[in-house]
Amino acid sequence: MAFQLPDLPYADNALEPHYSANTFSFHHKKHHNAYVTKANELVAGTDLDNASLEEAIQQAHKDGNQGLFNQVAQIWNHTFFWNSMAPNGGGEATGDIADAIKADFGSTEELAAKFKASAVGNFGSGWTWVVLNGGKLEIVNTSNAGTPLTDGMKPVLTVDVWEHAYYLDYQNRRPDFVQAFFDHLVNWDFANANMKG
Repeated sequence: MAFQLPDLPYADNALEPHYSANTFSFHHKKHHNAYVTKANELVAGTDLDNASLEEAIQQAHKDGNQGLFNQVAQIWNHTFFWNSMAPNGGGEATGDIADAIKADFGSTEELAAKFKASAVGNFGSGWTWVVLNGGKLEIVNTSNAGTPLTDGMKPVLTVDVWEHAYYLDYQNRRPDFVQAFFDHLVNWDFANANMKG
C-alpha cells in the first residue's frame, strides 16, 4: 500500500494566530506531500512497496539508503509534529509527563527553557525532540530528516526547526516560534499517550 499524506488532526486554521493556515497550506499540502510522493516513487516495485513507514525508515537507515531515508523519515517526522500541537495547547504539563518533567527537569518552565535553547541552537535544518531514553526524559536534536527512532529512543514531542516550518509566520525569529510552540501549541495529551504507548 502506498504511503499516504495524513490529514491534519485539526482544521488548518485551528492553531491561529500562533501557526497560520497560510503556513499549513505550504507546509502540509506542499512540503509534506512532496515527501509522500517521492517516497512512493522510490519504493515502487521494491521489497518496501508494502512496508510501514517505520519499517521503511529502519531499513533505509540500515542499508545506508539516504535518499529513501530522507523521504520516509520526513513523512513520519511531520506527522508526529502535527500531533505534537493542538488548539488551546501549551502551558503547564499535565498527566504522567508532568511527573516525569518534574523528576528529570524540575518544572515545565525548566524543560521549556532547555528545549528552546536546544531548538534555537539546532544549526541549519532539523528537529528538536523530547524523548524517553532508558525511562528518562531527554531533549535531543536531529539534523535534516533525522529521527530518534533510529537511535533506540522513544519520541514524546517534537518541533520542526526547518525554516519552512515557521518562516511565513515568524520570518527569521526561530526563538519566537519555539516560545509560541511551548506557550500555546504543545499537545500534552499526545505527549502522555506517547509516554504510555
